[in-house]
Amino acid sequence: MLSAASPAPVSAAPLPQSLPAQIDLDLVRRFDKLGPRYTSYPTADRFGDAFDHKSFEQAMRMRAVGGSRAPLSLYVHLPFCNTICFYCGCNKVVTRDKSRAERYLHYLGLEVAMQAAMLGEAKQVRQMHWGGGTPTFLANHELRIVWEMLRSNFDFLPDGEYAIEIDPRSCSPDTIGLLAELGFNRASFGVQDFDPAVQRAVNRIQPYEMTRDVIQASRAHGFKSLNVDLIYGLPKQSVSSFTDSVERVLDLRPDRIALYSYAHLPQRFKPQRRILDADLPSASEKLSIMARAIELFNRAGYVYIGMDHFALPDDELSRAQRHGTLTRNFQGYTVGPDGDMLSVGVSAIGKVGPTYSQNAKDIPAYYQALDEGHVPVIKGLELSADDLLRRDVIVALMCQFGVSMDGMGAAHDVDFARYFAPEIEALAEFENLGLVEREPGRIGVTVKGRFFVRAIAAVFDKYLRSDQTRATYSKII
Repeated sequence: MLSAASPAPVSAAPLPQSLPAQIDLDLVRRFDKLGPRYTSYPTADRFGDAFDHKSFEQAMRMRAVGGSRAPLSLYVHLPFCNTICFYCGCNKVVTRDKSRAERYLHYLGLEVAMQAAMLGEAKQVRQMHWGGGTPTFLANHELRIVWEMLRSNFDFLPDGEYAIEIDPRSCSPDTIGLLAELGFNRASFGVQDFDPAVQRAVNRIQPYEMTRDVIQASRAHGFKSLNVDLIYGLPKQSVSSFTDSVERVLDLRPDRIALYSYAHLPQRFKPQRRILDADLPSASEKLSIMARAIELFNRAGYVYIGMDHFALPDDELSRAQRHGTLTRNFQGYTVGPDGDMLSVGVSAIGKVGPTYSQNAKDIPAYYQALDEGHVPVIKGLELSADDLLRRDVIVALMCQFGVSMDGMGAAHDVDFARYFAPEIEALAEFENLGLVEREPGRIGVTVKGRFFVRAIAAVFDKYLRSDQTRATYSKII
């Protein structure tokens, strides 16, 4: 039978350590369609309001009654930013009024206490991530308040992974020292592009030296893993200019690099209306920018983890992929066994047992729910047996570039080949192109196919049945 605790069987085949030397741009054009990013399956657009705060409370009771002692992941959403980056599609509050954070932290404390009380004695946290917005919008004493708020309600494992997103424009080396003192050991730095013309076009002025100084301070204070975010396809970018930015990032030698494609959706994200279409690179130029960046990452020895992410060979993500323990959650690729993820803050998305939940997306509604004495969950989903099976298949493909049909079928008590006969037939297109290979009892993604794993995984998504469904997503590549 299927259960929330069913492990995702993975392929035992050895993983290649890099992408091909040259990305096939003709194939990129062929498969660059709209599709999900699969930080969850089913994806968040499938959540419904029939799942509310009472449903979430029931899921938490089921966890407590079941006596689960599995360590938790914890996500904290801090939505404030000083300025607006025109490309951004995140849920954020742009303000220079620092006093707004004080009220928000009061309500965040109420939610943290509510969720912790539902857990009973099982409050061990092995992984935490603070995102936004800009967590470093908070003053140093407020960062300390949030950490102590969490520490007083949860038990943090001494060898856990505690990460924070950092905007170098709002974080001094002194703040880095405080974060290390509190217990953070991983950080992600927003860079996007170092070219001054690009920075002016997206309203994000961030000199290279500013980023260099906070990265050097993080290393000096003992952070274990540092990530840098880059975006290609921004206004004023060219192959030459982005090559310069990538080379500067490589000089800093971060442990991980995320290379995101800019999705220009001004009809959905109002700030993007301030980006001129004429300033955007053409589709062909954008692909060339991407290909050049990947060439440089390959040359510098970074391993392609999958969909946007690269890591040094000795980084935990690379090791977890080699050992078959890499997984995905709402924060992207991560290490360790899959488990429950509690999320607090406006718009935060979490996972408890076979359920997903999301908080109110605007601050007034978030505050109102907490004033009424209940968690601010407004929608979610209870996964079916079919959802759980397909989720495990998609995670195996996205993380291990292969799935054991026999192992997956045994874990979920199904005949894999019969259950997924239409999907296996649909994989023939990828197989003919050399992107997928099938062996007895196994489906594998080839070295050539790794770059297209998002499209391959989408074959197993039963909800993708029409262009109307796909219209809510970004481009796959």
